[in-house]
Amino acid sequence: MRVAFFVTCLADQFFAVAAADAVRLLQALGVEVVFPREQTCCGQPAFNAGHWDAARKMALHTQRVFEGYEYVVLPSGSCTTMVRVYTPRLFEGDRPHYQAALDLASRTYEFSEFLVKVLNVKSVGRGLEGRRLAYHHGCHVSRELGIREEPVGLLRAAGAEIVPWEADNECCGFGGVFSVKNAPVSLAMADHKLDTLPPVDALTSADGACLMHMAGRARTRGLDVKVRHLASLLWEAHNG
Repeated sequence: MRVAFFVTCLADQFFAVAAADAVRLLQALGVEVVFPREQTCCGQPAFNAGHWDAARKMALHTQRVFEGYEYVVLPSGSCTTMVRVYTPRLFEGDRPHYQAALDLASRTYEFSEFLVKVLNVKSVGRGLEGRRLAYHHGCHVSRELGIREEPVGLLRAAGAEIVPWEADNECCGFGGVFSVKNAPVSLAMADHKLDTLPPVDALTSADGACLMHMAGRARTRGLDVKVRHLASLLWEAHNG
């Protein structure tokens, strides 16, 4: 099986190791991974800021870059949501581009979703035995894409304990430009997540944007919170 890996801006700049871990795990599972070098931003920042013309230009570029690949895999829930959910909305009324957006959307998968739904992976290994983890269900991943059991199931199958957390389904407050325009609210939401976080070995999620936001807030407050991207934990689980 051959897939194109869409690294995303955030993973490239802030979670490069996690992106590499995702590629390593896919290869270990027998997948041929291709990295189209022409790839750029998915267009979500422009879309969220209301600059839809700019978002359309980026979306059209992304469609050209990933044309012809059977599967496109991303280590980011929010960017997957942009491609799958929001990009088609940019081209409503423009049938050729709308159909192209739908075509790419149908071939695009978040990393853990691809492992479970396409590769039919039940477990990547037992290398997380005894680890206590808190899992954050990011808004884009859980609400827009409906991905909830896939990442948690893989972590549990790897031997990890997913510790109950009263705020695991609550928004972290990042929301891209929301955190800039509404900083006090954004920080209060992050603080609530951190204040309710139970004692764990690490906080993880399928969305690096959320992890970046909570990790930054934890550092500012001097909190000892270890943050690990889902892809890195699953690669660790595979390696034992």
